[in-house]
Amino acid sequence: MTVRSASFLLAAALLLAVGRPAASAQDPAPELVLVGGTVLDVRAGTLAPANVVVGGGRILAVGPDDPPAGVETLDVSGRFVLPGLLDAHTHASRLSEVRRALESGVTTLRSASVGSYQDVAIGRMVAEGHLDGPDYLGAGIFVTPNIGEGRVASESLYGVSDNLQDEADLRQLVRVNAENGVRAVKTRATERAGLPDTDPRRQVFTEAQLRAIVEEASALGLPVLCHAHGDEGARAAVLAGVASIEHGTFLTRETLELMKERGTALVPTYTTLIDLHEPGGDYDHPVLKLRADFMVPRLEETIHMARELGVRVIAGSDTGYGPESVSRVGVEVTNFVKLGYSPIEAIRSATIYTAELLRVDADTGAIEVGKEADLIVLAENPLVRIEAIQDVVAVVSNGRLAVNRLPFSIE
Repeated sequence: MTVRSASFLLAAALLLAVGRPAASAQDPAPELVLVGGTVLDVRAGTLAPANVVVGGGRILAVGPDDPPAGVETLDVSGRFVLPGLLDAHTHASRLSEVRRALESGVTTLRSASVGSYQDVAIGRMVAEGHLDGPDYLGAGIFVTPNIGEGRVASESLYGVSDNLQDEADLRQLVRVNAENGVRAVKTRATERAGLPDTDPRRQVFTEAQLRAIVEEASALGLPVLCHAHGDEGARAAVLAGVASIEHGTFLTRETLELMKERGTALVPTYTTLIDLHEPGGDYDHPVLKLRADFMVPRLEETIHMARELGVRVIAGSDTGYGPESVSRVGVEVTNFVKLGYSPIEAIRSATIYTAELLRVDADTGAIEVGKEADLIVLAENPLVRIEAIQDVVAVVSNGRLAVNRLPFSIE
């Protein structure tokens, strides 16, 4: 428990003893209490019985005190309360898709680019209270050599070449994204793995081009996430100063050591490669299945090396949360445990570690007084059986009870 949490609980106890004054802007009134659950402290990796008091979209108290009279309660007795999950790499662009993300326990999404700024629009709808969530940090138009239909997203892009190579044009696209309200910039250093006619190791931007993108984004206060499977392109991106390498299948130890030195995170999206290999889901193509045969074990080696070297590994689903998708952040967390991570390490990769990468750790990623009330309720203990993180029975997003499957019994 933080010092701030302890101070709040002491104040709360005194208020209950002498009578609570009327709520003010500095002292929001309780609106919802999760009662009887076991709460996970993701920093300490410990579980403890506690009630969680929510009001004004924030966590007001975490502790054993009885809920205030007259406040709505959700009985989560026998259940486990965790911070809402964060998905560092998604392509959701529809309201139905972000709803699926929310139902899987995700309360914060970071876009890895979608067309026409749907991600930014959805993020604004959530921020203004028109949707229950999840919060959505948009990345807007992919800063890639061929932006294709992305040119129709903004009048400023109508005359832009569909073979972006000039550093001035790359900087312009970053500025246009910023003008449209993005919270991050997505670029690439190599080709895709999910297309049968591309080689994911092929480098597409030089270090100088990537540095121009990073410099422009940094001047605007925006972090850069960079798609890179091949080592050559990924190393150029790390040297250019990107915040994270997305995928990183063929990274060498030398590049991972450089990432550790510079604080560059790895978002491996491992579950997506499994999806390439297995029938159904977002991908189903014979060439991609064959490709996954050699990419899956190679990415597993990369993840093992990253853990050994202390590179921060972050969970991302790399899905649009479409109706056929089988990728979820909870599945990625489960797969990290199968690859040797402890359950708490894996859970941190989708909570506090992701919040730090996305620069939202002051507001979310842990169950602490003052943070946004982003909470999920699980039926079983994920520290004992990590697959339980895929069985989300309730979600509180920004203080709203957005998903509730409880109680199971008929009363």
